Formats: sequence, structure tokens, C-alpha cells
Amino acid sequence: MKPCVLLIEDDQDMRELVSGHLEHGGFDVQRAEDGIKGQALALQYSPDLIILDLMLPKVDGLTLCQRLRRDERTAGIPILMLTALGATKDKVSGFNSGADDYLTKPFDLEELQVRVKALLRRTDRAHIGSSSHQEILSYGPLILVPERFEAIWFERPVRLTHLEFELLHCLLQRHGQTVAPSLILKEVWGYEPDDDIETIRVHVRHLRTKLEPDPRKPRFIKTVYGAGYCLELPTGGQIKDLQALLAKVREEREMNNANTERETA
Repeated sequence: MKPCVLLIEDDQDMRELVSGHLEHGGFDVQRAEDGIKGQALALQYSPDLIILDLMLPKVDGLTLCQRLRRDERTAGIPILMLTALGATKDKVSGFNSGADDYLTKPFDLEELQVRVKALLRRTDRAHIGSSSHQEILSYGPLILVPERFEAIWFERPVRLTHLEFELLHCLLQRHGQTVAPSLILKEVWGYEPDDDIETIRVHVRHLRTKLEPDPRKPRFIKTVYGAGYCLELPTGGQIKDLQALLAKVREEREMNNANTERETA
């Protein structure tokens, strides 16, 4: 069966160009010209991947991406954003809304196909298991559960996105070592890297938000300036002390969230 790609793009010429190239490459392509139709087709077809333009009528791409990520029926579908907005802040906004990858217009059609295949490879690897994912990986207070894209962190489950899981897995394989951005991009995103590492920075920030007591002062996922990132996990007696600290932080965050919800109700 051909992989199904949903292309949500309002420009007809671009829509036909991209869909034609992907169909020639062996993909089944569904098309939508606005955000409302795009969301409906995503629910109808459950595609293997979504290519999403940012500047869409009716519902813009960022909003649609957030909606797809909140809906459990579409939350796990990889999303590749296409946009003419290439500034770093625009890429950060895209990743923060839940995109897995980001390609700036104008782009080479072969590069698009490489990105699509890389996203699908990573998804397939996670579903069927690869040599690196045959067993649950653990070290100290961290256990990775591949089939659920989940981390057991100090005995508490933490839900991760596909990319967050792959990034954490990459760092865990080299625990205590500095991992270069070029290696992270190649191993996690699956293609040759360029000189833009903002992609990694955004996902590292997301991971820190989920794992660190204070994401602004990371204890576990450390930046080695000019060299990359290093995962350092506690062992032995350190674990008990940190477990109490994290429990306190979680309680404070839950109270703050509850207060915020009451204020906005």
C-alpha cells in the first residue's frame, strides 16, 4: 500500500507541483486548499504524513497544527511545514505548535521528498521497532518505553512527542558524552544537516520543560557551548533527593495550572 500524504496548501500551482512530484515518487496524495478542509481530511484519511502550509485561509497553519496535535486521532501524525517565512522566530513558532520538520519556500522538490521519506522512516522505525528500540532502555531514574513514546522519569510517566523521544534516545545512547548537533540532526531527523540548529534548540527546551526541576538551570540535559548537548543522569543516593524535589515542583506546577484555569474560567 502506498504511503498516504495529506497536502494542505492554498496556492493551486504549488499544490499541483508538489502533489504531482510526490505521486510520481510513489505516494498517494490527498489535497486541501484551506485549514478547515485540511483538518476534515486528516480525520477522514488518517494520513501517514501531513504537509502543511502556514499561510492558509479560514484556519492558519499554526492554529491547525495545534488542533491536530491536541486531537488524539491525529496527534501522532508527522507534520512537515512548508512556508515562505524563513526567519528563526517563524521556525520556532512552527516547532512550538507541534511541527516535526520545517521547509522554507522556495525549496527543491528532491529535498522535500528526502524530508518526507525521513519522517516516514522514523515513524515506521518507532512502530515496528528497530535494532536500537528492541528493548526498553533505562539508566538511573529514566526508562524509555518506545511503543508508547513515553519516558518513566523518577517513577512518573512523561508523554513525549516522536521527536522528543528520538532526541532523548539519541542522548541516552551516549550518556555522559557531548553529542554534536550535526550527529543529532542526522540521527534524529534523518537527513544531512545544514547550519541551522534552532530545530534542536527548540526540542531540547521542550524536553527540559518536561524533565528538569528548573528548565532555565538544567541539571540533566546540559548545553556544552560550541560542542553540543550532554545527558547526565543521577545515580545512587542522588536519586532519592531529586525525586523529592521533582515531586514538589510538580505539585507547584499543578497548583499554578489550576489557579490559571480558575482565573480564565
